[in-house]
Formats: sequence, structure tokens, C-alpha cells
Amino acid sequence: MSSVTPIDTGLLVVDRQAREAKEAELSPLATRAVQSKGRLKPEQPDDFRTDFQLDRDRVLHSKAFRRLKHKTQVFINPEGDHFVTRMSHTLQVTQVARALAVALGLNEDLTEAIALAHDCGHTPFGHTGEAALSDYVDGDWLHSAQGVRIFQMLEPLNLTHEVIDGIRAHTWKIQPPPETPEAWLIRFADRIAYLTHDLHDALRAGVIESADVPQEIIECLGPIKGRSWINVMVNAVIDESVQRGKIAMSPDVLNAMKLFRDFMFDRVYMRPAAVAQADRARLVIHQLVDYLLAHPDEIPATYRNQEADRLTQALDFVAGMTDRYALSLHDRLFRPRGLV
Repeated sequence: MSSVTPIDTGLLVVDRQAREAKEAELSPLATRAVQSKGRLKPEQPDDFRTDFQLDRDRVLHSKAFRRLKHKTQVFINPEGDHFVTRMSHTLQVTQVARALAVALGLNEDLTEAIALAHDCGHTPFGHTGEAALSDYVDGDWLHSAQGVRIFQMLEPLNLTHEVIDGIRAHTWKIQPPPETPEAWLIRFADRIAYLTHDLHDALRAGVIESADVPQEIIECLGPIKGRSWINVMVNAVIDESVQRGKIAMSPDVLNAMKLFRDFMFDRVYMRPAAVAQADRARLVIHQLVDYLLAHPDEIPATYRNQEADRLTQALDFVAGMTDRYALSLHDRLFRPRGLV
């Protein structure tokens, strides 16, 4: 029986059953905590939090989440305090996704849990690190799969099936797609967030100027100022999703976002200076992995899954490094100081 107990001080005690009952007011397509497919290891329910609220809190307090503050988004080790990190990106994705969830009557707690966790598997040096680790495996080394591995094996949090599925499939190239509409929101929120904040970082760094942005994008999304582009893209998801009965974005804005992404790859992500910087970062990753393969005992026990093979142990350790830790360790190993 759900319970909302008035207290003489004017507060209320709202237990888990009451919170679960409140989810009945969500949209018919929303994922409800009581309908979760559960956890790998059964647990006693929390007295006050739903399963998705519990997952959100576990991710927020995890070591993998804390490391995001020193991981690169686009600009590696930038000068200045206002460039986006993997942590600030994650918080922006969470804000966009929550706004979408509330507007569409979906489960805000599940959305937030997935959003906070979605990039916890990322390597140092952003997608450059991901590409560098791919050189050691068949196919692509994926930060989405590493995020699942972290929370199931390396820092096991026993998250619900729905949160794990959202981490697994938050990137567009992953198949099968997400199982829940909340996880689909993360796909759109992630792209909306990284394109807009990367654009402003590139403008701040002088890599591009506002006049460089193709007019076709401006005509659809409006002038480049403040948060206006985020609002346009968020509203395009809300309006189209309501019309189609599933998470989607209006075709005109979706096309503009594709052109926006192509522009960013051409002028920012793959510009010559970025490629040269990525090549240096890739060398750092390769040398660290190769060293650890030759010296496996130097992998800290707290970062090692003893049941994994030597290569996997090395990749787990390097993948979990922050940018500054990777650079510091590389300096210690390959640029020894104090030599005559």
C-alpha cells in the first residue's frame, strides 16, 4: 500500500510505493519502474526510491562518473576554464533529455539514469582514444559496450535491465536499437548537446567564425545565439514524437542537424590541427597499452578483472584513465626526468 504521510512540521514522507503509483500518470508509452525487467542479482526494494531512482543515484556516486570531469570532449587539454569536458557534456545531455521526458510524459528517473551513465565507458582523448583501442580488437572498440562492462563487471552496480540497455544503445550506430522510449531520448539529447556545445567551443577557440556556418542550417535553426538552437531541436523532437507516437524529430530539423553534424566534422573534428593532435594522442594510447601488455603487474588490482585475459586487462585500465592521468603516466614511463 502506497503511503504519503503528513508530518507535523509541514513536510511529507513519500515512500517508494507512492512514487511508483505516481508513475501511473505518465504517458502510456512510458517505462514504469514496476514493469522493469529487473536486475541480474535480485535485491530488496528500497524503502523510498524506485529502482530507476536508485540506479540514478548509484551512477552519480560511481568512480566512473567522477572521472568524466577530466576526460576530453573535443579539445584535448585545452587552455581556459570554459571548454566542455565529458562531465559537462553529460550534464547537458541529462538536462536536454529530462526536458524531453517531462514534456512527453515519459519516465524522468529512467531518462536521467541513462543520461548520467551513457558516456562513463569513454576513453581518454574522446573518440580518438576509442579509435586507438580499436587497433587492438576485432571490429570497433565501443565506449557504449565498455560502459556496460564497467557497471556489470569492473564497478558492478547491479543496474536494472533498462538502464543497461540504454547505455548499450545510446549511440546511433548500435543495433538493435534501444528498448525504451526513454533511451531513445538519449540518442537525440546526446547529439543535440554535443553539436551545440562543440560549436560554441570552436567559436570560442577561433577555429571557425559564425559566418562559416552554412546558410541552410541558419535558415532552419535560426541565428547562432545562446540556447536557441537547442530549443529548436528539442521542440522538433517533442512535436514530431507527439504526431508519430514514437520518439522522432521533424524531417526539416533532422536534415538541418545532419548538415550541422557534417559541417562540424569537416571544419572542427577533422581539421588538420585536430588530426595532428589526435595522432599524438593515439600514440600515447598505443604506447601505454603496449607497455602494460609487457608489464601486466603494473595494472592496479582495483582496475583489473582477474578473470579477463591480459589484453582486456590492459584495455580496461587505459580506457578508464582520465586525459591528465594518461599524459602523466606516459610522461613518467617515456619521458623520464632527472637524467644527465
